[in-house]
Amino acid sequence: MSQEITVRVNSLRGSQNMVHPVDTTTPPGPPSSSTPVVYREVKHFKKWFPWLIPSFVVANIVVFIITMYVNNCPKYTLSCLAPFLHRFSFQPFKENPLLGPSSTTLDKMGALDVNKVVHEHQGWRLITCMWLHGGVFHILANMLSLVIIGIRMEREFGFVKIGLLYIISGFGGSLLSALFVRSSISVGASGALFGLLGGMLSELIINWTIYTNKIATFLMLVVIIVVNLAVGILPHVDNFAHIGGFLSGFLLGFIFLIRPQFGWVSQKYMPSGYSSESMISKFKTYQCILWITSLILLIVGFTVGLVMVFRGVNGNDHCSWCHYLSCIPTSRWSCNSQPVVLCV
Repeated sequence: MSQEITVRVNSLRGSQNMVHPVDTTTPPGPPSSSTPVVYREVKHFKKWFPWLIPSFVVANIVVFIITMYVNNCPKYTLSCLAPFLHRFSFQPFKENPLLGPSSTTLDKMGALDVNKVVHEHQGWRLITCMWLHGGVFHILANMLSLVIIGIRMEREFGFVKIGLLYIISGFGGSLLSALFVRSSISVGASGALFGLLGGMLSELIINWTIYTNKIATFLMLVVIIVVNLAVGILPHVDNFAHIGGFLSGFLLGFIFLIRPQFGWVSQKYMPSGYSSESMISKFKTYQCILWITSLILLIVGFTVGLVMVFRGVNGNDHCSWCHYLSCIPTSRWSCNSQPVVLCV
């Protein structure tokens, strides 16, 4: 007599919108009279312990403290803010309203300066700039966002995927910024943060079939992203880094955060004689198409971007309206007088 197998699925995770099947357990209890029934419970995907994102937060704070130590405001300026902090005191408010170091110090520490990247072969600035911040307000906003977004994603997908997503997105943001921001230096981790947001959106799209309440989740993410990008049109903000980070993270999400479809995971619990004709593939066709397309676009985009940056190409010469993506002039502010430091 054939054995009957019943698959039971655990309740959805805390947000009640996704099923994560990976494992089985057999609960105790006697089977039915004549036909044995084996109850197998499909559990969630492995939950990772988040340690990398908190490490990134600590690293950013340490770098900011070192930057303030190097800045040593009292040595070069008479009217420092919070003089009781001695060499850790802040530049005058008129010079840096974010309570931070001078532009000279940020440049010395590795801020993104396209002229030095191109003419002095300091390509490392495309990476170091994402670990620097313009002031206390700047780093507090970025680190709070990193904790809220990053820890959840690392718990779901692990430190390797989220670490790569964060670093590569930050690099992509720096790359686009270097193409369009020509007269200012740029610092901040927002490019990498927008990459995490982009990854969240593409993860929802590529794993669409295993979500419930998907439309509401999608609309909520889109609104959050649009609002944050809209803030970038204000002066003193490098929105090109935001856009570059978001696009990089969006493509990387299709590559790193793809999940197997539910049926593929559950079919391994079927009897040995289960018809192979009913077996389904690990990924759906649309998932494979998105994965391949994103990989190609990412490789091509980064290759073309790097070549253009190191050849000294000015993106504004090829796109006369693109500067409006970073700053839109109004009656209250002007975009002509660019600040020395742009915050990301």
